[in-house]
Amino acid sequence: MMAATEIADRAGEVILEVYETDFDVRHKGDNSPVTEADERAEALILPALRKLLPGIPAIGEEAVSQGNADTVAGDVFWLVDPVDGTKEFLRRSGEFTVNIALVEHAVPVLGVVTAPALKRGFRACGPGTAELREGTGSDWQPIAVRATPADGAIVASSRSHGDRAKIEELLAGMNIRDHVTAGSSLKFCLLAEGAADVYPRYGPTSEWDTAAGHAVLTGAGGSVRKFDETELEYGKAGWRNPEFIARGAQ
Repeated sequence: MMAATEIADRAGEVILEVYETDFDVRHKGDNSPVTEADERAEALILPALRKLLPGIPAIGEEAVSQGNADTVAGDVFWLVDPVDGTKEFLRRSGEFTVNIALVEHAVPVLGVVTAPALKRGFRACGPGTAELREGTGSDWQPIAVRATPADGAIVASSRSHGDRAKIEELLAGMNIRDHVTAGSSLKFCLLAEGAADVYPRYGPTSEWDTAAGHAVLTGAGGSVRKFDETELEYGKAGWRNPEFIARGAQ
């Protein structure tokens, strides 16, 4: 986990170099935005992960979009989103993350999520291992989900995506105290650190968007399930997720 964290931190430094400039924005075939930060960070991360675990494929968002991603022949692979929350990156909100996850048998077993502009990091490698780092060079501290407060749950939702009407319908029978919004994988991390309780996601996501945050949340005692209550799995054809709901307390 430490090695993956160091790789994410180095990628964060590269991203911030671009973030502080008047960077250009281009659009991929699906019309999603991409910048030099995405490409430079992924070019650092993927070779580093392949060196860390030789023979294990490393799948990155930009490599997939360019049609030159590694082939996954087994049950173990890396999933990488070099800049999750590109729209937040463009808005300069700071709410974008570097996502690195290791998947085994369709389950994200290791996850690192760093928010370089916010100087926050989250990581986990199995149940009870979730940790938070606040500030550059700070120590990692254990985190865990909380029991839903008696006065009501806090719902995390996307700042850039989401169907508020569907979310309200889903939560109609729950005692909801408040809503908070956040970009990128930070929504999973809000649940993992006990700052929110539930995160329903309608609309499309890709596996590299969710795998690292999923690993952090499960490491903190939470869950990520489809609306039929089966676990969200990884390694699907096309790398696309169905709609899901992430929870803190079980």
